[in-house]
Amino acid sequence: MDNQLLNRITIDTGICNGKPVIRRMRFTVAQMLELIASGMTFDEILADYSYIERDDISACLLYASFVTNNKGMITISELV
Repeated sequence: MDNQLLNRITIDTGICNGKPVIRRMRFTVAQMLELIASGMTFDEILADYSYIERDDISACLLYASFVTNNKGMITISELV
């Protein structure tokens, strides 16, 4: 576990309704994952969002891996 990376992900009920965000900014982990899923490269994300750092992207991916690596996983059909 890389605590340095995970420290970049913060949760505060006063920011984005308590969703996990990058460094207390109004940029959620979900937004980052959507950019990556859409096919954007790290370099494209960094070019489009000057306040995002490469470690922020890695932190989002690491956070997502921990969140999805649990026994309480919900199915896609439950989401739609």
